[in-house]
Amino acid sequence: MTTVRITSGGTRETGDDVADYDTIVAEQRDEVLLLTLNRPERLNAWTPPMAEELAAAIEGANTDPSIGAIVLTGAGRGFCAGADMEDTFSVRIEGDDPGDNTAEGQGGMPAGLDWVALCRRSKPLIAAINGAAVGIGVTMVLPFDVILASRSARLGMGFIKVGLVPELASTRFLVLRMGFGRASEMALSGRLLGAEEAARGGLVDRICEPDLLVSEALELASSIGANAAPQLRMIKELLTLNATESDLHLVQRRESEALRECWSSPEHAEAVRAFIEKRPPVFPPRP
Repeated sequence: MTTVRITSGGTRETGDDVADYDTIVAEQRDEVLLLTLNRPERLNAWTPPMAEELAAAIEGANTDPSIGAIVLTGAGRGFCAGADMEDTFSVRIEGDDPGDNTAEGQGGMPAGLDWVALCRRSKPLIAAINGAAVGIGVTMVLPFDVILASRSARLGMGFIKVGLVPELASTRFLVLRMGFGRASEMALSGRLLGAEEAARGGLVDRICEPDLLVSEALELASSIGANAAPQLRMIKELLTLNATESDLHLVQRRESEALRECWSSPEHAEAVRAFIEKRPPVFPPRP
């Protein structure tokens, strides 16, 4: 497996040099971008600058034809222990803004950064939750496509415990994943769920052994990212638009419009030829 570190300026460095982001590490593993939250001494507690670095890395991957999918995990024993109490909440309580105009942003994000829209238009996103994920440590990955968790992971909303409400459209995504009752209990109680309970409730899609979590996430991302890029984008858009759409005629119309576009695409033609010829498809370069 080829590993390439990616710096915040987009420079690629082969070998063991650490990327020059301050709060994350970005590494390209073959055709998958592995992003790691990198504040292990604070259990990767979230800050607005971390959000900006993550967004920059994801945007870079979305325009890089060598990358097919993205995995996000955490360094050390935690995934993300929520927003940093000292660097976010305490700063705001004292009357200052903890980031780049988060007062006018969405869900504590810097103004102009629409995290949910970014996730839903991005190349496939896989979360690999390696430990505690609390508050925004959960809500930031709810718009992802697949959520994997270590057997030792713990997940909780936690907002009620600090006198807040959930953000980043999580009051929709949590209900979509868990159902109204489970989502209500999790958000209203603020209690932590173990990985197995989270999986039974639909919050987590797959449980992995701790030492296999990242490798399984990379394997899944690689298999998904190997599919036709335009069709991956279309499917994500259809799932986003249709998940809560009550008008079934509109749902089918959106699907049919995308299907007609696919029929005339080189990716569809190549996939059919490859199936008939019993070989793996060779799709055009990613846009």
